[in-house]
Amino acid sequence: MRAYELRDILAGTGGEYSAPLPVQPLFLTLERDSRNVKPGDVFIAVTGEQFDGHMFVGNAVEHGATTAIVSREWAAQNPDVGIPMIMVDDPVKALQRWAAWRRDRLHCRVVGITGSIGKTSAKESIAAVLGQRWKVFKSPGNFNNEIGLPLTLLDAPDDVEVLVLEMGGAYAFGELEMLAGIAKPDVAVVTNIYPVHLERMGTIENIAKTKQELVEAIPESGLIVLNGDDVRVRNMIAAAKGRVITYGVEDEAEVRASDVSTDGLAGTTFRVEIDGKAWMAKVPFIGAPGVQIALVALAVGYGFGMDVAEMLVGLQDPEVQVRLVFVPGPNGSQLIDDTYNASTPSVLAALGLLRQIPAKRRIAVLGEMREMGSIAENEHRVIGGRAGDIVDMLVGYGDLSQIMIEEAQGSDRPEGRPLETHFFEVDQRDDLVEFLKTHLLEGDVVLLKGAHGLWMNTIVDEIRPESSGDVNGATA
Repeated sequence: MRAYELRDILAGTGGEYSAPLPVQPLFLTLERDSRNVKPGDVFIAVTGEQFDGHMFVGNAVEHGATTAIVSREWAAQNPDVGIPMIMVDDPVKALQRWAAWRRDRLHCRVVGITGSIGKTSAKESIAAVLGQRWKVFKSPGNFNNEIGLPLTLLDAPDDVEVLVLEMGGAYAFGELEMLAGIAKPDVAVVTNIYPVHLERMGTIENIAKTKQELVEAIPESGLIVLNGDDVRVRNMIAAAKGRVITYGVEDEAEVRASDVSTDGLAGTTFRVEIDGKAWMAKVPFIGAPGVQIALVALAVGYGFGMDVAEMLVGLQDPEVQVRLVFVPGPNGSQLIDDTYNASTPSVLAALGLLRQIPAKRRIAVLGEMREMGSIAENEHRVIGGRAGDIVDMLVGYGDLSQIMIEEAQGSDRPEGRPLETHFFEVDQRDDLVEFLKTHLLEGDVVLLKGAHGLWMNTIVDEIRPESSGDVNGATA
């Protein structure tokens, strides 16, 4: 994080300092995790549904915090913490005000990206393309919520020319409207609408409404980039005030891909058509989903007035870090690490990729999908049926994965091609790790994917051979 002068922090947050202001400028770096506080930091006591950052102010003081952003109510009840305090109504709201204050002082364009899946991959490819001409700063990881987005704005350098931000997770109505009010995006990108977080939002139509809030926030002078292959996203054209560019493989898309050819680990080749002209493009992104990752970046770059040749150079950047990576596995196997999260479309896409890769055995280690509400059983059956057509071994993790296994076992498989299945409860994580270490063999290609709450990325870390590095890779 960058350092801020105390007076600017007070101006941005609207806070009051509990001590006389120092005569000399005092520069502070923001930290929200008390364990990471260093001498000279300002600790912010972020409060969420399951935690209260005020509980860790003492720990921050022990680590050398110079001051802390706390609620006025807490400060009144705890006047002797040992350091001056910046007192605000609510630390999270103060953080958002500070970020909005900071945004008003940045002379840059802001690209806001939302959608059910693929936001991070789109962010990476868009940043790589725009970075060919402008100084770009992007959200780290998936900092896309009411805390992560403000932190990104506060960390942006003074001379940034384009900010590329993930925005929103479809948690509630008004979420995107609130984030847009902070970031004031000039460009909206919507990747797709799927029943992710359906348990929270109730219907897929409600999910679409939340995503449309970003489109509605773009002024007439702005740009809206929409996935023309998704009918719910395409319908957002009616809500757009600014210029609209659609992308996809359908004929009506303004930035369109055709003649797609997947080249395994070598990437994907396709014909891209823009404004009546066509080019052949080869990108390092793997499988058909990789085309969408490339197209969304090409559409944004086109909207910014870039040349196609210039954009394609950006898509070759090895620094583009999209979700899926190939890494060495135990005993000479190869792992497809797509463990960040899971939804029906993203799992189906990953299984499709697995099918394209030559292997002695194709193995899928699939954790259950969560927050699907009433459609959960059907969606797990869809995944199981597809897995039964593709894999030689299916390993389920978590209760709902039993539905996948059941469906896969009932699939119509060719004679002489048996399906091996295994199941592990969530509390059998260590058993799953040991199973994979001993049962994966040379020549196996293994897909690992599941709900974020299962933390399957840590399973990948544990079964990888020591000192192995990432190969490369990409998907939505």
